[in-house]
Amino acid sequence: MFTLTNIRQELDQVREKSSAEEFSFSKNSFDIDKVDANRVYHITQIKKICVDYRLRFLDATLFKGQFPVEAVEEIKNIECAHKTELTSLKMMAPSKLFKLENADDPLLFAPMGNGYFYLIHQWGNDLHPLRKLLVWPFKNLITMCMATLIASFVLSLFVPISVFTPNPTSSDFFLVYFFMFKSIAAIVIYYTFARGKNVNQAIWNSKYYNN
Repeated sequence: MFTLTNIRQELDQVREKSSAEEFSFSKNSFDIDKVDANRVYHITQIKKICVDYRLRFLDATLFKGQFPVEAVEEIKNIECAHKTELTSLKMMAPSKLFKLENADDPLLFAPMGNGYFYLIHQWGNDLHPLRKLLVWPFKNLITMCMATLIASFVLSLFVPISVFTPNPTSSDFFLVYFFMFKSIAAIVIYYTFARGKNVNQAIWNSKYYNN
């Protein structure tokens, strides 16, 4: 019924619609004549995908999964073709892949300088097609507030107001809605901040677990 989400395809779509900004990162020496332009992405494009899908973009040294043979061979092929040694590699993957082995959709990059990264290899399974929707409430503070308002409204519709008053009015509904919003907001605040979590926009490049 649903098609799995391929993160590289999503990244390609973002690249087609966006314009690059200037950033400074460590870089590798690439032979410009041998660079595959389809594998080059800017940090702003990578950040957007990380925020949309609640992924992280961290040093490959923090990755706890197994690098497939194909990825290692691709690194060697690129090093041979460009006569260089790739360093400061980066990974884009779900948070849990930087702690536990899993089979989700990691992408391995090498920095090129000026905020650009070269995609070395992609492996594993594609992401669940509903992941972007499910993590949307955690995208930023605005989406979190919007999701809380929507959830409060929907749940308020199921409250039998007639139990409390024989002739419920719109004022009664909004009173229930207000208390429902306060309750859900309290839960969201506890889970998001008291438990050390955070919104996607704040954690996409954070190496700390309690984010």
